[in-house]
Amino acid sequence: MTAEPLPAWAFPPPGGFTADDLDRIPDLPPHTELIDGSLVFVSPQRSFHSLVMDVLVPALRAFAPMSLRVRREMSVVLNKKNRPEPDILVLRAEAVSAEAEETGFQAADVVLAVEVVSPESEDRDRQRKPQLYAEAGIPHFWLVEKGEVRRPVVQVFELNSVTRTYVPTGIYHDRLKLPAPFTIDIDLTEIDRL
Repeated sequence: MTAEPLPAWAFPPPGGFTADDLDRIPDLPPHTELIDGSLVFVSPQRSFHSLVMDVLVPALRAFAPMSLRVRREMSVVLNKKNRPEPDILVLRAEAVSAEAEETGFQAADVVLAVEVVSPESEDRDRQRKPQLYAEAGIPHFWLVEKGEVRRPVVQVFELNSVTRTYVPTGIYHDRLKLPAPFTIDIDLTEIDRL
């Protein structure tokens, strides 16, 4: 029995892959990310991840002003070697075309990036991705983890523009009520109904 040959993208080019490569490489698995020039393949999602998305995405769409749009699982070009895919993005409306043909967005258009921590990606979600988002100048970042039972715990961070690092502004358990990046009031216990 002969093994199938590996696809060409299994072998990184000298210097690693670039953000543009994600749009050019044929047959990449869905939701492939680029972190530090390396392709990262996403594991199957757990139910908690899906439930959090079902609570946050419609709520953010309901509260977001007309100047902003909410997208889920779209990549963000941070620089030449980094194009991660946050679970949720809030971005400037002008970054979204009427045709909706985008495969990703530029960091300068992102107002909020949200990561829902998965066991397979804990280190990336808690450490590397926030660092990259901050260095790219994304003003707001949320890290969502599983709390008691299956309720989400949302850690909220705001960018210190001088140091290009995130500063924690709060940890929210049952209700996420914030004045920035816009007025938000989300009942996190809504997950109990799902």
